[in-house]
Amino acid sequence: MANKSVILRIKRQPNPAAKAHWEEFELAYKPNMNVTSCLMEIAANPVTREGKATTPITYDSNCLEEVCGSCAMLINGRARMACSALIDHLEQPIRLEPFSKFPIVRDLATDRSVIFENLKAVKAWVPVDGTYDLGPGPRMTQEEQEGAYPLSRCISCTCCMEACPQFNEETGFVGAATISQVRLFNTHPTGKALKRERLAALMGDGGIQECGYAQNCVEVCPKDIPLTKAIAEVGGEVMKQAFVDLFRR
Repeated sequence: MANKSVILRIKRQPNPAAKAHWEEFELAYKPNMNVTSCLMEIAANPVTREGKATTPITYDSNCLEEVCGSCAMLINGRARMACSALIDHLEQPIRLEPFSKFPIVRDLATDRSVIFENLKAVKAWVPVDGTYDLGPGPRMTQEEQEGAYPLSRCISCTCCMEACPQFNEETGFVGAATISQVRLFNTHPTGKALKRERLAALMGDGGIQECGYAQNCVEVCPKDIPLTKAIAEVGGEVMKQAFVDLFRR
């Protein structure tokens, strides 16, 4: 086991205007290694497999326990979290690439702020009247809580958006994560005050009609969120709202 090594092939790009290139690194194997720990080792000694000195790999990371959603990248061609990608379960050489559908910042880091703009567009929050203490809110039944909890696990990692064939510049599709949050807040006793506005936001360009139900989002979601079920339910609500609005004019 002492002679076992880990080989990583990493796609690098120093800035958005530069041409991308690949670098290979070889590390000594340690039990329970994940992709993030490998990137940390490279940062401590940034030397390629050929012995050439280079710079540490730029990547996003924070919690190291699949909670923050920061370290999402393409690992062997699949959108996933670097912190939970165990080396023992990956085929070598391990290929690391930045997400392809977001603007590159540097190396494995991309600008995924579009998801937060989408969440703002659908008002993905519970509205409150001021900043003072409002006291306890409406009670939710155990059944309601259990139904909402899976949707609340979203960590905004954007893996679902990267894997979605409908998410691109031409469609402007908001993506499965945003739609599932519409479902979450529309079922909340206080959050549903903005239900009509959220559904209306999904009727325009890039709205729910862009979804082709490829189901790639469910396959890659690290939190096992029932995304296609949420999309189907919200789709039905959008149709009902559109029908009501038609006769309200």
